[in-house]
Amino acid sequence: MEEIFDQYISSPVGWLKISVTENALVSISFCGDEEDSSPEPPAMMETVIQQLKEYFEGTRLTFDLPLSPEGSEFQKKVWTLVAEVPFGSTASYLDIALRSGSEKNTRAVGLANGKNPIPIIIPCHRIIGSNGKLTGYAGGLDKKRWLLQHELRYSDRKNLLF
Repeated sequence: MEEIFDQYISSPVGWLKISVTENALVSISFCGDEEDSSPEPPAMMETVIQQLKEYFEGTRLTFDLPLSPEGSEFQKKVWTLVAEVPFGSTASYLDIALRSGSEKNTRAVGLANGKNPIPIIIPCHRIIGSNGKLTGYAGGLDKKRWLLQHELRYSDRKNLLF
């Protein structure tokens, strides 16, 4: 198993714990406070931090990072579909379920989306209820709302629908 390096950064949505290997981003977690970061993280860490900084500044609309999320094949399929939802847009759980192969997958899509280990980069905040309402988010609905409003502010889209 590859060594994992952690670093904590302050962001507009609170403290984030970033975990990388030498070659890929493994996870981003919302956390309450800064903790000790790994000494001498690999260059991958600086790349992730720089792209997140650009995203929060509104100058980066897409991420270009190697990702290595841990999950089942179905979860990874859902995360790939979620990653296709463009900046400044939203999709419903039903939209993702249909794209995954069956409208009956809606609940499974919701569970997979909730297990996304790389929020913001794999933009699970862009997935909303079929009725257009914001639904659960690991970081809290206030963070989900902030991320969507941030993207709308820097997007050329007039609404958030995918």
